[in-house]
Amino acid sequence: MNDRSSEPAERRSWLRRLLNRAEVDQAVFYALAARIWQLLAGPVTLVLIAWYFTPQTQGYYYTFWSLVALQTFFELSFPQVIINFASHEWERLSFNDEGGVEGDAGALSRLSSLLRLSLVWYGAAAVLFVIIVTAAGLVFFSYGTFSDTVVWRAPWCTLVVLTAITFATIPCLALLEGCNQVKSVYKLQLVQAIAGNLVVWIAIPLGAGLWTLGLSVFVRLAAEVLLVAGPYRRFFRDLLQRRSGPAIGWREEVWPFQWRLAIKAVVAYFNTYFINLVVFGYHGEVVAGRFGMTWQVLTSLNSACTAWVRTRAARFGMLVARQDYRELDRIYFRLTTIAVVALTIVSAAFCVFDIALYESGSRFATRLLPPGPTIVFAIGTTLALVSSCQWIYIHAHKKSPYLFLTVLGSFITGGLIWTLGRSHGVLGAAVAYTGVMALYYLPLWTWVWHRCRTEWHVLRPEVTTDDLPASSQDGWR
Repeated sequence: MNDRSSEPAERRSWLRRLLNRAEVDQAVFYALAARIWQLLAGPVTLVLIAWYFTPQTQGYYYTFWSLVALQTFFELSFPQVIINFASHEWERLSFNDEGGVEGDAGALSRLSSLLRLSLVWYGAAAVLFVIIVTAAGLVFFSYGTFSDTVVWRAPWCTLVVLTAITFATIPCLALLEGCNQVKSVYKLQLVQAIAGNLVVWIAIPLGAGLWTLGLSVFVRLAAEVLLVAGPYRRFFRDLLQRRSGPAIGWREEVWPFQWRLAIKAVVAYFNTYFINLVVFGYHGEVVAGRFGMTWQVLTSLNSACTAWVRTRAARFGMLVARQDYRELDRIYFRLTTIAVVALTIVSAAFCVFDIALYESGSRFATRLLPPGPTIVFAIGTTLALVSSCQWIYIHAHKKSPYLFLTVLGSFITGGLIWTLGRSHGVLGAAVAYTGVMALYYLPLWTWVWHRCRTEWHVLRPEVTTDDLPASSQDGWR
């Protein structure tokens, strides 16, 4: 398709010009659209859950997701590794007219080896995930006060198995994103969000209960398979062929980068999903359900705004490969500023909505957290956005320094959430989470980002955006 970003400004609509000024390309548009859809659909889902689920079932519903998130321990950050390594190779490759891959033979061979390696990794991880996480869930949920009255065992096992099957598509989608096909990946996420909500809205009134989670994962899996086996069939066919050229060495190249990301991802569990487990374990299913619904909204808002930067991860990697650090910084600073401002506005709006619910005495207010902890968590997720953007920038260099500080911060967060959450409930957990974000992560990662940028970059003014291949430039294509 033609690159519409090359159209004269006077020929573009006012909406197109506004989106361009806000750095909203098609990938960001689809990512934002998916989150906006979830926010619009969220109240519908909330009403259905409040109407058809008991408070106890709602607690299991949201805590299921927190325990399934243990897949982070099995992925070991391979998706991020794939994205960054693929982006460096894709700088010398492109699509041919048939949808296959053409370009530098060495880069093609290395990219092919990366895909085969990742598929083997995820195959082994899927088997371990089913065995370990199924058993962990059966043990953990059996201690719930209402474990004998809520039907959760079969839905739990089904959810774990379906999640494990999605391990086959994770490396494929990560490779597409690393090859600058972010528009297709995020368009897929929009389709998944819409289809998933429609399934949930049908399943809950029909009495599916906790089986609803498995159905939503099945829909997500079907959409991913259709993308990989459909429009990108020839792309993956070319990459799955064994080639005699150079290969990416897992031990020499991937593992030195991956093991750092893996440890960070594992300990990061304490920054996000651990809260729900603490609340469920010490304060019961009802409070866990309130936290789970509130946390889902805030993290969805965070993810939507992070999309401004995350969708450019492949381009960041390509710019690093070309050593065009001036353009890298220009894009990064602008996008990060937009993302932080946007999250601040939408988080404040959600807090106002939460306050209005409680002030009005709505029956649905008790399905969300009270305004106090909601506001504290909103501040924390906004601060977390800044750190996320800084690490997207750093990881584009295929490096992940200062591992010890990451591990230390995660254990501090987990320890404080456990201590304050146990004794002071959700508000204590909120203070712990936001306090660490404000006093530890934000100043520390800002220092790390500045130091890495200073040490790694040697500016090359002669390299400009015009020198980049068309496939690496943003625009409404």
